[in-house]
Amino acid sequence: MKKILILSLLLIIVFSLSQAAVPGKITIWTSEAQVKALREFVKNFSNKYGIPVEVNEVSFSDIKPKFITSAPTGEGPDIIVGAHDWIGELVINGLLLPIDFLPKNVLDQFTPVTLQAMSYGGKLYGIPYSMEAVALIYNKNLVPNPPTTYESLVRIAKNLTKGGIYGFLYDYNNFYFSFPFFSALGGYVFKETPNGLDPLDIGLANEGAIKGVEKLVNLFKEGILKQGVDYQTTTSLFSEGKLGMMINGPWEIDNIKKAKINYGVAKLPKIDGKPMRPFVGVQGFMINSRSPNIAILKTFALEVLATKELELKLFETDPRILARKDAYRVVSSNPDIKAFGASAADGIPMPNIPEMGPVWSYMGDALTLITSGKKAPDVALKEAVAQIKDAILKARK
Repeated sequence: MKKILILSLLLIIVFSLSQAAVPGKITIWTSEAQVKALREFVKNFSNKYGIPVEVNEVSFSDIKPKFITSAPTGEGPDIIVGAHDWIGELVINGLLLPIDFLPKNVLDQFTPVTLQAMSYGGKLYGIPYSMEAVALIYNKNLVPNPPTTYESLVRIAKNLTKGGIYGFLYDYNNFYFSFPFFSALGGYVFKETPNGLDPLDIGLANEGAIKGVEKLVNLFKEGILKQGVDYQTTTSLFSEGKLGMMINGPWEIDNIKKAKINYGVAKLPKIDGKPMRPFVGVQGFMINSRSPNIAILKTFALEVLATKELELKLFETDPRILARKDAYRVVSSNPDIKAFGASAADGIPMPNIPEMGPVWSYMGDALTLITSGKKAPDVALKEAVAQIKDAILKARK
């Protein structure tokens, strides 16, 4: 039994070291979706420079926690592929290399919102490769032409809502999906400054946010949104052909196709002439600041990670909205990619600072109180903002 235990521990150590940064060798941690494409694409770089590049598959949910524990001891990889909202925590822990070495003509190729998302404290810490955001997904058999304004959304949805058919629904108590109502008229989570986000300047109860949420409440008054609706309700009704329109993201498209719904994707309608700006999520490459291979990693970043060709290769096995404008143009003949890309281009990066944590729960609670009619938007939102600020200040003590 003792021998088996020792052998198991040795195997764990050997496995860990095989995935760690080693001088003269580049190690990448990525999830299943990108492994095959990355392994194929890095071969030319390896042959050109004589530098082995090892691409290891790690569960997406494990990449960040494993990196946080292994990188400080020198056992982490050189590069991780992950989400932009990891950046704040990783930078605070001193684990990411600033991407201050890419020339302007390369950075100019990226959609601005993706660079903004991968930045922290006014500095870039990741090379983006894809982005995603919600949009308006509609059933073409029920809604031949999607609405472009809030007023037309109300009109179309009201006309459809009868006889077991619903015009427009979504997971409205989820702050992620409802944020476009806040942002359209000037609401924001944290104020943007030249040095990054200011976590104590919260714009979720300002005049624009309150007006936007009042537009959301009006959808209940018009008989369009119904009580008790959540994500599962929405997607089930859409897949059954009983829902005309919903707010959702590209991750739901496969299910819609399986249900054989004749669907389309469009930008969210404007409110008072202003775009509804969804949260944008970005994935990209981040470099371990403690890697022994910084010099060659900068070359690798320029010649591999930041290229149009790599994004297109990744798209083959994991079709996403690409971050480089030239790569996006190549794949935008796909109408879904084009529509979700247009929505993301209007969007706002989901805040990547740790102070975002309490926002989700308190805003979810506020939305529940508002949509159930228990509290007015201005009251519930002001209370939620006060609670968020209090939680942030307590966490700093």
